[in-house]
Amino acid sequence: MKKLLVAFVFGILISSGIASQAQPNGKIVRKIAVGGDGGWDYITVDGASARIYASHATEAVVIDSKSGKVIDRIADTKGIHGIALAPELNKGYTSNGKDSSITVFDLKTLKTLQRVQVTGSNPDCILYDGFSKKIYTFNGRSADVTVLDATTLKVVARIKVDGKPEFAATDLNGHIFVNIEDKNSISVIDATTFKVINRWSIAPGEEPSGLALDKQTHRLFSVCRNKLMVVMDALSGKIITTLPIGERCDGVAFDAQKKRVYSSNGEGTITVVQEENANTFKVMETIKSLPGARTIGVDPLTHHLYLPTAEFGAPVAGERRPPIKSGTFMILDIDPGK
Repeated sequence: MKKLLVAFVFGILISSGIASQAQPNGKIVRKIAVGGDGGWDYITVDGASARIYASHATEAVVIDSKSGKVIDRIADTKGIHGIALAPELNKGYTSNGKDSSITVFDLKTLKTLQRVQVTGSNPDCILYDGFSKKIYTFNGRSADVTVLDATTLKVVARIKVDGKPEFAATDLNGHIFVNIEDKNSISVIDATTFKVINRWSIAPGEEPSGLALDKQTHRLFSVCRNKLMVVMDALSGKIITTLPIGERCDGVAFDAQKKRVYSSNGEGTITVVQEENANTFKVMETIKSLPGARTIGVDPLTHHLYLPTAEFGAPVAGERRPPIKSGTFMILDIDPGK
């Protein structure tokens, strides 16, 4: 039965065009045990400080990427989704979906400094834009974006978008890009006027989740639930190409030095795409991760990938997802190879 299952899964990968090479470069090199209960969402990697910030249920877990040890836990972040960092301000920010708030913390001491309510409901992705020195929260339930001054934490704008905002990216030159999940599109926000200035379709991509940007070539990488990565020109909105990825993707990371894009697929794989030039992209390989590892961060210095997941119990009838085994939350450390 096991052999039949392996053959079946491999056949699916072949037909989708993302089968691994005979000897893939990438591999799991560590499983960093974190423990605790509950789900997770985004992960943020700060190569300069060798720290990993992982969202987990009601806390942000801070991990030393060299030793794999938990440094601290930023508590009382109910329904945490994301963590944004502003090193020049020595501040970090979490988006707390369950009580529609932001937790602000000191990057050196990791102590909570302030909690701020956002103007919308259920903030999901959170982004620090170094160009405008503003914090953006993308509020899924109210279909809008809250903009706050990163220093004073005062709300400076509330931007209505035409659907559910998912992940976002900044070009650090006055433009914020955000996937609109239920409209199959990307909205472009002017970081000076705080207005939506463009809405671009990502068809044939559907239900976009993760978003990354190559600031040098102006290429957006939007990963979609229908197993496609859409590559778009961030200046014109023109679709350059689409590439096959795995199932249940919720994140994407771009390594600017290697010119590689990594799609984290919840099925237990990572699709590796090489950017050969601004108009040429190819799937290099598929790295094996673990089921549930659907979001991803990349260390720009070591080039390692980090993905949160856990162990799961047997599926329960009527439940959408299998239960998470208590105390098994972990971070996968993946060396993507040469």
